[in-house]
Amino acid sequence: FQLQASGGGSVQPGSSLRLSCAASGLTLDYNTIGWFRQGSGKGREAVSCVDWIGGSVYADSVKGRFTATRDNAKNTVYLQMNNLRPEDTAVYYCAARGLKNDCPLSGMTYWGKGTQVTVSS
Repeated sequence: FQLQASGGGSVQPGSSLRLSCAASGLTLDYNTIGWFRQGSGKGREAVSCVDWIGGSVYADSVKGRFTATRDNAKNTVYLQMNNLRPEDTAVYYCAARGLKNDCPLSGMTYWGKGTQVTVSS
């Protein structure tokens, strides 16, 4: 099984990016998908969680700016990030954990390689 996050880049504050999490060997329909990030010198933190039936939750720091969606036909989950701030700078990861309703950092089963997001003026 493989997850791959992509879509990161370097942008100015206030810009938008859309990250993608594509899976191979794993059907995302039957998985709850979490987005996490890790800034330089910081621990990994949860950003959003989209459960297998489509419910979603977000960290307070991104609520109202980030939206996670899933396209089961493409076996891909997206993280739309709007109004980006310098504090959003981090490596972003996606992870999956089966038919669950939450995304605990230590409970995710599959992890993808991250994609760097840098927000600076």
